[in-house]
Amino acid sequence: MLQIQHLTIRHKKDLRVLLEDFALTLNPGDKAALIGEEGNGKSTLLQWLAAPECIAPYAEAEGQRVLTGERVGYLPQSLPQDQAQQTIYEFFCQEPMFWDDSPKELARQAAQLGLDPAIYYETRLLGSLSGGEKIKAQLLRLLLAQPTLLLLDEPSNDLDGETLRWLEEFLCRWEGTLLFVSHDETLLERVANKIIHLEQLRRKTSCQATTLAMGYGDYCAWREAQQERQGRIARSEQRAAAQQEEKLRRIQQKVEHQLGSISRQDPHGGYLLKKKMRAVKALEHRYEREQARRTSMPEREEAIQLFFRDVPPLPAGKLVLELELPRLMTPDGSRLLAQDIRLRVQGPRKIGLTGRNGAGKSTLLACIRQALEQRPGIRAAYLPQDSSELLPAEKTPVEFLAPSGRKEETEAARTLLGCLKFTPEEMEHPVLRLSGGQRSKLLLLWLTYSGANVLLLDEPTRSLSPLTGPVVREMLAAFPGAILSVSHDRRYLAQVCTDVYRLEPQGLRLLPPEQQQG
Repeated sequence: MLQIQHLTIRHKKDLRVLLEDFALTLNPGDKAALIGEEGNGKSTLLQWLAAPECIAPYAEAEGQRVLTGERVGYLPQSLPQDQAQQTIYEFFCQEPMFWDDSPKELARQAAQLGLDPAIYYETRLLGSLSGGEKIKAQLLRLLLAQPTLLLLDEPSNDLDGETLRWLEEFLCRWEGTLLFVSHDETLLERVANKIIHLEQLRRKTSCQATTLAMGYGDYCAWREAQQERQGRIARSEQRAAAQQEEKLRRIQQKVEHQLGSISRQDPHGGYLLKKKMRAVKALEHRYEREQARRTSMPEREEAIQLFFRDVPPLPAGKLVLELELPRLMTPDGSRLLAQDIRLRVQGPRKIGLTGRNGAGKSTLLACIRQALEQRPGIRAAYLPQDSSELLPAEKTPVEFLAPSGRKEETEAARTLLGCLKFTPEEMEHPVLRLSGGQRSKLLLLWLTYSGANVLLLDEPTRSLSPLTGPVVREMLAAFPGAILSVSHDRRYLAQVCTDVYRLEPQGLRLLPPEQQQG
């Protein structure tokens, strides 16, 4: 059993409260999904549950966690730097159960994740693996430890379609306790039986946590119905209050007029009018008390505002790319990934590249980037899978967007960040302390001002919330230029991409519409 009692978490830099007096009980069989917008404290809560000291550099917590007989398995959102520098063999050697399992059992567990059993003994650095392979390796080590409580932060990030389906089936069968953060709406719908929704309201000055034992689809429907009902009641009460106030105003005006015109020779009439005025004041105070108890209009977080600016449309006949690549090798040249790759892109097409983890999709995107550098009339912008390739860890979002430091540039950056729901305090946080989703939003904002007519995107929707994801998908679908993107996001592939190719050892294969789901 997992219990959280009276938990309050505050951000140290700006003292913003992420959670206040939060309580939660999870039992075996509970599959609880933590949902909410970027920067609302989901990853911080998971880190605190795994090891409270992990959040000490940037947040302070008061409260208790009770883990009755639980063996905890924690998957962080990004691979820790110290583990990235380890060989794969060293990484697995640190798990005691690695030495207890038989080779047959080790091979069976690796096969479940689509990994070669030799993975355990490889001398490659863990950080050199593809994004999906890193997630697989971390999941494999977690499962070797036979945990009873799984804390998973974005477990579906960068996983290929086959592994995503395996993960969904595995989590559905999981008999222990599960608490996970995910922005994959399909995964949420298929796995979660309890929803914990963390919200930051009133421009992130007030926090709210809602916990309900229901699936994600049912929760979304319930939430919409509740907000509609609350709004309907609030509007009805507001109309009734306006009528009461108007009636009271007319009575008050009448009494004041009578008081002003009554003769001094009629003291009894004056007494009655003053008595009536006191009754009016008493009624006014009663209405004020009722107003405090009146149903408020429902509060909800608003979606970001993000769109491309001043991008000239790419002509339909414009040849963007004609790639013929006899051999696709790993960056170090040690291994053949694919061969006979041919890709032709003309006009404002939206190309999706999918395939198994480690197939070489990101490597292929790098080759495409290099090929486009010499193309006349083409201005390409690249969004990497790892945000640290472009975002300096110690710089603030304002410093990243306004490197000159000029007043007008800084003010413009602050306005744009406000459209992405960054608070003034968050604009001054170092990039290192932003959530994964906030870093993704920052890079997408930078992309909209790049002036590019061709976008090269590596997992562009990773770590984006269900509120932000649709905005980004709509924005990219409406982009007037061409897009070449690596993605396993099923909704992105369906809603944005005009063509989806699967990278296989023999080259690129155009998928029919019914198979374009990663």
